[in-house]
Amino acid sequence: MTPQERLIVALDVESVADARAMTATLGEAVSFFKVGMELAYAPGGFDFARELKAAGKRVFLDLKLHDIGVTVERATRQIARLGVDFLTIHAFAQTMASARQGASDGALKLLAVTVMTSYDDADLKEAGYACGVEDLVARRARQARAERVDGLILSPLELAAIRPIAGPDMLLVTPGVRPAGADVGDQKRVMTPRQAVAASADFIVVGRPITRAMDPAAAAKAVIDEIAEG
Repeated sequence: MTPQERLIVALDVESVADARAMTATLGEAVSFFKVGMELAYAPGGFDFARELKAAGKRVFLDLKLHDIGVTVERATRQIARLGVDFLTIHAFAQTMASARQGASDGALKLLAVTVMTSYDDADLKEAGYACGVEDLVARRARQARAERVDGLILSPLELAAIRPIAGPDMLLVTPGVRPAGADVGDQKRVMTPRQAVAASADFIVVGRPITRAMDPAAAAKAVIDEIAEG
């Protein structure tokens, strides 16, 4: 992959009109976009995902599915019909197995969310988990591999430890990436684009540092340059 192909820009905006304006501003600088829950559930959100695909872009639908098995299976089957490239599910064994059934052997790639990048050990303890982030991510990575999930969502801080568990073929996709000097916002486990790619990330997800920049296209190109350095 080229450095440009490794960058996924998160369209964390309120409306399809805002998203359409941002993709126009970014133009050819970006080839891969994330449509998260806010945009997907806005009027016309799923149609916009199809629109991006028709324009030759790659689309990551970030819905983080998690429900009873039959519901996850059926929802995944419906999403596969949209023609998007990536779909997120939560990394619970039953959820992953059900999503795998729904995706069948089609083109849709499933990414299992290990531990949200806004969580740390204290958050897990508060939620009732007996282990910390590192141990939980590793456990879920092993389960994801057993369920033949295509990739993982994890923080860049876990990349080096998880790559040997995931193996060379599993995609490692990391949010929690901030260009050097950028505000980390609500993220707690972060790295720069250069550091994340050097640590074995296949794709990095960047939102506000690009979409809220004075010149989003220039900001995207700067991130791509950092990826190339990695």
